[in-house]
Amino acid sequence: MPRATSERFSKAHQPSAKASSSKGHGETSAARNPIFNTERFGQHILKNPAIAQEIVDKANLRPTDKVLEVGPGTGNLTVRILEKAKHCTAVEMDPRMAAELTKRVQGKPEQRRLEIMIGDFVKAELPYFDVCISNTPYQISSPLVFRLLSHRPLFRVAILMFQREFALRLVAKPGSALWSRLSANVQLYAKVDHVMNVGKNNFRPPPNVESSVVRIVPLDPPPPVKFEEFDGLTRIVFSRRNKTVHASFQAKGVTEMLEKNWRTWCSEQNQMIEDDVNMKRKIEDILEETGYHESRAAKMDVNDLLKLLSAFHDAGIHFA
Repeated sequence: MPRATSERFSKAHQPSAKASSSKGHGETSAARNPIFNTERFGQHILKNPAIAQEIVDKANLRPTDKVLEVGPGTGNLTVRILEKAKHCTAVEMDPRMAAELTKRVQGKPEQRRLEIMIGDFVKAELPYFDVCISNTPYQISSPLVFRLLSHRPLFRVAILMFQREFALRLVAKPGSALWSRLSANVQLYAKVDHVMNVGKNNFRPPPNVESSVVRIVPLDPPPPVKFEEFDGLTRIVFSRRNKTVHASFQAKGVTEMLEKNWRTWCSEQNQMIEDDVNMKRKIEDILEETGYHESRAAKMDVNDLLKLLSAFHDAGIHFA
C-alpha cells in the first residue's frame, strides 16, 4: 500500500476548473463539493468544527494512542486527533484529498506523527492501532465494521459515523424492528452504543440522509466462535426474520447445503456415514430438542443463536 508524503503530490493531482465544472451527477454546483469529486467515493466532508471536536472527544484519546482514521477527507477530524494522540494513520481513497491533508500539516510538528495510506481500506494492510475514528464512506460501512472486528490485536474502541439507519441497526435489540443479521453478527463480538446524531447540514455536500455516531468496544477476549459459522446460521434464520426458524430451514437449498457440510465433517473425523441419512429429520430433531422450532429470528438474542449453533455442531452439522 503506497504511503503518502508531501513529495508525492503535485498539481497533477488537482482537478482542473474545466473538469470540475463539467461534472453534473444531477446536483447543482452549490450542492457538490467545489474542490473534490466527493460523490465518486461516497464521501461527505464534515464541516462543523464543534461536531468534529465532539466526535474526537468521545474517543477519550490518550497521549500514547495510535489512531486509525478511515476516510479523513481534508482532515477536519485528523487535526483534532493529532492534538491528543501519539500517531495517526489515515486511510484515504482519493489522492487529491490526501494531498490536501498533507499540505494541511506540512511544516508543522504534527507532520511527523501523521501517515497517510492511499487506497481502499477494505484491501489495505492495517497497522497496529489503539483507537479507530471514522466519518465512514457509506459504501464501506459493513465491510469496515467486520474488518475492524476481525483485526488482531484487538483495538480499545472505535468511534464511527454512519448513515443513521445503518447505525441504528448496529445497536438494535431483539424484538425491535431493526434487529437483524447485522445486529446479531456485530453484537456477538462487541458492545455497541449510540453516541450522537449528526444532521445532514453539517456536511459538504449534504447527504440525502441523516447520520449517527456509534461507539464499538470489542469483547476481550472475543467469544471462541468462528464468524463464518455464526454468520452462516444467521444468514438462514434471518432470511425471513418474522417467520419461524423451522420455516427458514425449509428454504430451498438449505437442507442440501447442510448435508454436504455434514458429510465433509464426517469424512474429516473418520465418522461412519449412514446410508439412509435423513438430513431434514436431523434438522427437525435439533430444532425441537432446543425449543427453537417455533421461534422467530426477530426475537432471538445472541445467546439463543449461540445455543442453536452449538446444538448443530454437536450433531456434526456446520454452516461454513
